[in-house]
Amino acid sequence: MLIHPTLEHLRALKLDGMAQALEEQRLLPACHDLPFEDRLGMLVDRERHWRDGRRQERLLRVAKLKHAQACLEDVQYSADRGIDKRLIATLSGGDWIRQGQSVLLTGPTGVGKTWLACALGQHACRQGFPVLYQRVPRLAEMLRIAHADGSFGRVFAQLARIDVLILDDWGMTPLDQAARHDLLEVIDDRGNGKSTLITSQLPIEHWHAWLNDPTLADAILDRLVHRSHRIVLKGESMRRKSSAKPAADTSS
Repeated sequence: MLIHPTLEHLRALKLDGMAQALEEQRLLPACHDLPFEDRLGMLVDRERHWRDGRRQERLLRVAKLKHAQACLEDVQYSADRGIDKRLIATLSGGDWIRQGQSVLLTGPTGVGKTWLACALGQHACRQGFPVLYQRVPRLAEMLRIAHADGSFGRVFAQLARIDVLILDDWGMTPLDQAARHDLLEVIDDRGNGKSTLITSQLPIEHWHAWLNDPTLADAILDRLVHRSHRIVLKGESMRRKSSAKPAADTSS
C-alpha cells in the first residue's frame, strides 16, 4: 500500500500529529504486529497530544508574558518571602479561574511579583485558559488610542474574552479621569466570570487613594477585592540576590 497519499490527505485535513505518528509507526517494527485497533488508538492519541501542544503554544504566544519561562515549579519558598505553599497549590488547580476570582500580588520592588504573576499565567495557559499580560500604564495608553481611532469596541471585546488578565505595575503612575473610567469598564466587564491578577508595590489599603476618585475607586475595588486571593511578598530584592548568584525566580 502506498503511504504517501494517505500522509498527504492527513496533512490536508490538518491531522499533522496523526501523520507524524503514522510515519513513525512505519519505522518501528514493533508496531507492525499490533492489532489495527491498537495502532489506530495510538494515532488518535498522538493527534490529541499534538493539538493540545499547539494550543498551549498559541496561548503562551498570545499571552505576551513578560517572563515567558516563569513556571510554578521554580517558585522559591524561602521563609522570608511570605509565599504560602498551600495557597500556590490551590491556585495551581485553576478553580480561581473557573470561578472568576482575583489574585492580588503586592510587595516592594524586586521581590518577584511580576515573575510570580507570569508563572501563574503560564500555568493557566498550560491548563487551556487564555491569558494576557499588560502593564497598567500601557493598557491605559492602548485604550486611549483605541478611543481615538474608533477601535475601542473591538479592543474591549478582546479583553473581555480573556480568562486571566494580568495587570502589572498597578498604582505605578497616576491615572487621568478617562483612564479611570476605562479601567472601571474593563474590571466591571470581568465580573462576569473572568479573573484578574494584579501586581502592585502599593499595599491594597492605598489603592483607593491612588485611584483618586471615591466613586470610581469604590466601584473598582468592590469588584476586585471581594472574592480575591492575596499574596504579600516580602524579603530583599531578588535582583540583588541574582547579581550574586543566578536564580530562576527573579524580577519585579
